[in-house]
Amino acid sequence: MATIQERLNIQYPIIQGGMVWCSGWRLASAVSNAGGLGLLGAGSMHPETLELHIQRCKAATDKPFGVNVPLMYPEIEALMAIIIKEKVPIVFTSAGNPKTWTATLHEHGIIVGHVVSNTTFARKCDEAGVDIIVAEGMEAGGHNGREETSTLCLIPQVRAVTNKLLLAAGGISTRASYHAALALGADGVQMGTRFALSAESSAHPDFKAYCRNLTEGQTRLLLKQLSPTRLAKNPFSDRVAEAEAKGINLEDLKILQGKGRAKKGIFEGDLVEGMLEIGQTAGSIKHEETVATIFADLVS
Repeated sequence: MATIQERLNIQYPIIQGGMVWCSGWRLASAVSNAGGLGLLGAGSMHPETLELHIQRCKAATDKPFGVNVPLMYPEIEALMAIIIKEKVPIVFTSAGNPKTWTATLHEHGIIVGHVVSNTTFARKCDEAGVDIIVAEGMEAGGHNGREETSTLCLIPQVRAVTNKLLLAAGGISTRASYHAALALGADGVQMGTRFALSAESSAHPDFKAYCRNLTEGQTRLLLKQLSPTRLAKNPFSDRVAEAEAKGINLEDLKILQGKGRAKKGIFEGDLVEGMLEIGQTAGSIKHEETVATIFADLVS
């Protein structure tokens, strides 16, 4: 079987997570130029915005790049039409049934990856004909699995049920954790948090600085009735944690969350009322780095 590098035509088995409000064309092209695979985060883009980022990414790199598409996205048909029209070679889907779009994307010669948090969905990926499975542990930032299985436990279990190319995600940000994932049976890694805090990330500077000052234990998996999401501790997440501890019902939790909080926190830098989606490894990242510096550290 081909390696992940051969399948994706990349130098290193390092894929950048397609993170909302962080993963624009600057970050994706920088990762691809460094030898990994950059992903545009379509989850925070209107269709016309995604089209612009695809075109700018093409202008900034002659290397392969892809798009991450959350399957719950309300305008997903428009997004997929743009991806097909622009001949994007690789799509990673998440938060939904892998059968929904895999066959259509394959018809247009697009390589498909899908993010899972358990072995049940890994098997569904096999049935759907997905090319690459991303097994993401609970350490990851943003939307997460309900099972709360750590990456250390998840990767060997997923490896045992599938022969597909397998990427490890969640809690991977250092050379040691990168090699640990390979030792556990992964063919490569998907990294989010370290790239989210990089110079090329489109996240707000205040968000990046805040996350770099976190310590261990200052991110929490919240909003479990809606969609489990790992958030940095701040006044908004404190209110959510308190409400959940008191048994808030689903409708009131939706009202408490409101709309646009991820944009407010990550893109606009509102550290009080925004949702600050970030992984547990933020506590080990203490200064801003370029993507080139990150790769030099990981593969040296």
